[in-house]
Amino acid sequence: MVYTITLNPALDYSIQMTEFNLGKLNLSEKAYFLGGGKGINVSKVLKNLGVESIALGFLGGFTGEFIRKELNEKSIKEEFVEVEGNTRVNLKIKNGDVETEVAGISPKITEDHLKKLLNNLSKLEDGDILVLSGSVPKGVSSNVYAEIMNSLKKDVKVIIDTRGEAFEEALSSKPYLVKPNHHELEEFCKKELPNLKDIIEGARIIQSKGAQNVIVSLGKDGSLLITKEGDVFKGNIPKGVLKNSVGAGDSMVAGIVSKLASGDDLVDAYKIGISSGSATAYSYDLCTKEEVMSLLNQIEISKV
Repeated sequence: MVYTITLNPALDYSIQMTEFNLGKLNLSEKAYFLGGGKGINVSKVLKNLGVESIALGFLGGFTGEFIRKELNEKSIKEEFVEVEGNTRVNLKIKNGDVETEVAGISPKITEDHLKKLLNNLSKLEDGDILVLSGSVPKGVSSNVYAEIMNSLKKDVKVIIDTRGEAFEEALSSKPYLVKPNHHELEEFCKKELPNLKDIIEGARIIQSKGAQNVIVSLGKDGSLLITKEGDVFKGNIPKGVLKNSVGAGDSMVAGIVSKLASGDDLVDAYKIGISSGSATAYSYDLCTKEEVMSLLNQIEISKV
């Protein structure tokens, strides 16, 4: 079984407009709500790809209820811990090629809430996959992902998609896969990584800290996969028109997990991951299976 954890979910309010001017009345052309948070997005895309998962984390208030209802309508299993206060609202404004995001305020997460979450993880079995995605709520220790991983009693593949201290502290618990982008890798290494050689060296530093496999997203230049065996693969980006980058990285994770869950190796899973991430970027919503498969023949994986 696949489990996703979203410690800091959000109700995303996305607005599209031709022009955005600070201090003036701006008219939107399109607007829509999406129950979000990185782990939740992974569960949604997995469902679209025909893979079941159980979504875990924290939800609260009327915004949390919106997300819970949306998941139930999509027949996605969830076991969220109920918290006081409202799940945050994130505002995303897209005008032309420019995207602006405003992150809302998260509800308070207590030690009791964390204990309930860890108790939900006690059911995990050998061979299960656990996806830990997104930021850590204010007031929660930055070592929470490491704590979650260390609490697991079984042989579980853990995939981490976060940044900052939470990312750094989780590495010593030896996650199966981590997925920083180019900028996040530079943040981790505390220096610029201007070329492919430097990026690969940066990824190997992450591996030296404990991560088994590393995928580095490079934007329009594609991505890199550095495996625990030491091999390096580069994947391209298929042709398409960028419509919405929200959830593209989460969709890539979901595509990879969908294949790992069926026993495929990581390199094959990487190809589906690229197609899934691109399909979401070329859509106004999270990708469907049909959209993913339509791009698959454009994906080329080459050994570096």
